[in-house]
Amino acid sequence: MSVNKVILVGNVGKDPDVRHLDNGATVASFPLATNESYTDKSGNKQTLTEWHNVVVWRGLADIAEKYVKKGSLLFVEGKIRTRSYDDKDGNKRYITEIDAQNFRFLGPPPGASAGDSGSQSREAYAPGASSAPEAPMPEPDDLPF
Repeated sequence: MSVNKVILVGNVGKDPDVRHLDNGATVASFPLATNESYTDKSGNKQTLTEWHNVVVWRGLADIAEKYVKKGSLLFVEGKIRTRSYDDKDGNKRYITEIDAQNFRFLGPPPGASAGDSGSQSREAYAPGASSAPEAPMPEPDDLPF
């Protein structure tokens, strides 16, 4: 038996790059930063930032296009995927991505005023890698939670 599952909590590094494919599918990708802090031998606090390439498909991509913004704090759950491609010079390149099956917004939306509630979260979920919510996501102010 084997398991390929990853859970990340981090901040979005830039607004999603969204593409609409010829087959009608939508794909969105964005970088997600996770931080790890530790104290070095000299007693100085150090922070390591790891960048993850997150990819979402179909309905989740539509939600990401509308609501995920640079600075958003997200909980992301998915699978690690490595794929290869040939660069412009014909060299084979590899990229490791997080194929997200769901994500949850944590904290206030980027740019929200200090009075907005940061303890509530909004979740986008797609069971399996190919299905996603069909109904449009309500505006953030219209969310019931």
